[in-house]
Amino acid sequence: MPERSQTCPTGLGIQASGELNSDDYRNVLVPAVEAAFQSQDELRLLYLLGDDVTGFSAGAAWQDTKVGMEHVTRWEKIAIVTDKEWLRHSVDIFGYLIPGEIKAFRGQPAGDQGRGIVVHPRSAHP
Repeated sequence: MPERSQTCPTGLGIQASGELNSDDYRNVLVPAVEAAFQSQDELRLLYLLGDDVTGFSAGAAWQDTKVGMEHVTRWEKIAIVTDKEWLRHSVDIFGYLIPGEIKAFRGQPAGDQGRGIVVHPRSAHP
């Protein structure tokens, strides 16, 4: 289940856990993105994926594609932080499809409900 994170003062921070589904996108992520674009021309997104993220449903993948394409020229930077190697590699493989700069970092949310973040040394990959 995603929720807004307080760790990204210059953009939008989202912290997620469990399996992400289309309702998670429709009820949390999409409204947060739309609200951020109300006051910004371009958006920086920090996406914190916890150790308990198990995957994305097909509906979540579709919602992710829709929100990305609706604002295709407005993504400035996207940082995905996770200790899940398969997620970091997915970003490496499919990141070229997303305009703007996208990078995956090795790390994990820390502290009080994602209000902190631990990024491991040499954070791009282990």
